[in-house]
Amino acid sequence: MLTKIKFENFTAFTRTEIEFSKGINILIGENGSGKTHVMKALYSACCMIDEKEDRTFDQKLTAVFRPNSISRLVHRSQGRSIGKVEVYRRNDNDTPEQQDRMISCKISSAATSLKRRWSEDKRNPATYIPVKDMLANAPGFRSLYNQKHIGYEEIYADIIDRALIPPSKGKPTMARRELLKILSDAISGRVIEKNETFYLKNSSGELEFPLLAEGFRKLGLLYTLIINDSLTSGSILFWDEPEANLNPKLAKKVVEVLLKLQRMGVQIFIATHDYVLLKEFEMAAETDDKISYHSLCLTDNGISHESSDTLAGLSCNPIRQAYEDILDRQLSNF
Repeated sequence: MLTKIKFENFTAFTRTEIEFSKGINILIGENGSGKTHVMKALYSACCMIDEKEDRTFDQKLTAVFRPNSISRLVHRSQGRSIGKVEVYRRNDNDTPEQQDRMISCKISSAATSLKRRWSEDKRNPATYIPVKDMLANAPGFRSLYNQKHIGYEEIYADIIDRALIPPSKGKPTMARRELLKILSDAISGRVIEKNETFYLKNSSGELEFPLLAEGFRKLGLLYTLIINDSLTSGSILFWDEPEANLNPKLAKKVVEVLLKLQRMGVQIFIATHDYVLLKEFEMAAETDDKISYHSLCLTDNGISHESSDTLAGLSCNPIRQAYEDILDRQLSNF
């Protein structure tokens, strides 16, 4: 479970510290306020759990952010030439007295990682769903990415790798069957994969993903990640703008699935600009659900941050402000 991140002169941040819920963390803010950068930094740190990952934290940051050089991740201002990011996590069975484990990267012209990996943890690797759908581009992408220098951030290759993990053996648990039923009903079928090509299969046959609406592809990806056990207790999901290319009517289904995953023990991070998605979370959340809202606001002094267990508890909410402005203008027309 990720508990906290600290930035010092890192990308858009001068000095910021954010503490996270063990359940769902929803990041909101204007474009350029750093929501995606928070998730990418967290995801890069999570990848240090994977024993197959033979790189250091700073090397994964470089692959995920794809700057021209690692020093480009330092916040540019007079007198500042060094940046730093620290990510903290703990296990569910840790006692309150135990300190959170920390992995750190100090960035200048040459970066140094404080720890090579989270040696104390043996947890499921994290999953990052980017805004752009990649399953339609899966055939041949991995071999091309591994052999050539192409302008894709590593999150795109990572999500294809995650989706191509074969389905787990045995009968799914009741909780997983419920999730798969919700998604199968929403997309009118189930997802299968043949030779790195994904299909939506139903009574009408098999429809390859490039012919499928992109909103359905997103739900199909979620279906795939659930059926191959990428999203299970102890795992972490990052999802950048779930609402992109998704009809607002399906927001209720997405929220229903995410809340159930959180109840199963999946920690979730979402960056969103969508009013409908936020309201669906407010209406569907139950008392025991763990949801935190994190607002990142652009100010004259840089990016400010605040967190709350409720949307109403945020003093800076650009999504609400935009919709209130629409309502005011609509009322003025009458």
